[in-house]
Amino acid sequence: MKQIVILGPTASGKSDVAMALGAEPGEHCEGGVIEIVAVDAMQVYRGMDIGTAKPSLADQAAVPHHCIDLVGPHELFTVAEFQREARVALAGVAQRERSAVMVAGTGMYLTAVIDNFTLPGEWPAIRAELEAVTDVSELYARLVEIDPAAAAKIEPTNQRRVVRALEVCLGSGKAFSSFGPGATAFPNIATVQIGLRWPRDLLAQRVEQRVHAMIERGLINEVRSLLDSSEGLSRTARQALGYRELIAALEGACSIDQAVADTIVRTRQFAVRQERWFRRDPRIQWVSITADPVAEVLPIVRQHLA
Repeated sequence: MKQIVILGPTASGKSDVAMALGAEPGEHCEGGVIEIVAVDAMQVYRGMDIGTAKPSLADQAAVPHHCIDLVGPHELFTVAEFQREARVALAGVAQRERSAVMVAGTGMYLTAVIDNFTLPGEWPAIRAELEAVTDVSELYARLVEIDPAAAAKIEPTNQRRVVRALEVCLGSGKAFSSFGPGATAFPNIATVQIGLRWPRDLLAQRVEQRVHAMIERGLINEVRSLLDSSEGLSRTARQALGYRELIAALEGACSIDQAVADTIVRTRQFAVRQERWFRRDPRIQWVSITADPVAEVLPIVRQHLA
């Protein structure tokens, strides 16, 4: 079995490339067919379909997909849990003698899988206390004091990563940065990584078009349904792009138009952060896209799977 990663920021077209490859099984791929492993922190949640750009039921019927719809949106889900799920999925693909194509937008999840690093333990009670603090700057200041080396590698506004680093520090009694190089090491691996890179202005246009398309497909009703469910949404799920902004609108904090505008801005900012994360990895083969990601990337992916 061969493994390949198609990665890039949101709206870059990586899923389109993977599906196009899956539409031509047997001609280029070892074992006759491919299976797709989604490496996305939000597609793991059931019911969060439109806003996470989850593969459609038709796509899932056409090409086997893994690591989506793993938990309810009210549940917590960690990098370690994703690592375990992805390992099981990849082992199954290998047993079926097929090639695995990982479609990756979440850098930490991808690194945990392909570099196979050991993750620290979990302390749910401590995490719950930290998540109850609404001011992320307060949490970041604590991290700077406890583990400045870890703080230097985390964006001060990234609440989830700040909370995780503090959880490990307080739970283990050791610095989060002491658990090895983790995502800052880039060992030699057999897995090929192909990155999609767009000019910044064109990617911004694609993001805007994508957000409007999600609204037209019914994202507002999807968010309303999730809010009205008896189980509710976990803190992580509530922070997902599009959901966070529309929740604010549905709860009366702003208008729908403002929520859509905020989603576009924050998604563009997120795309920049994704690209910044991936660009640290010297093993990635970048493809500069000019117009059509499928036409421009698919031949390169075929070469690696031949």
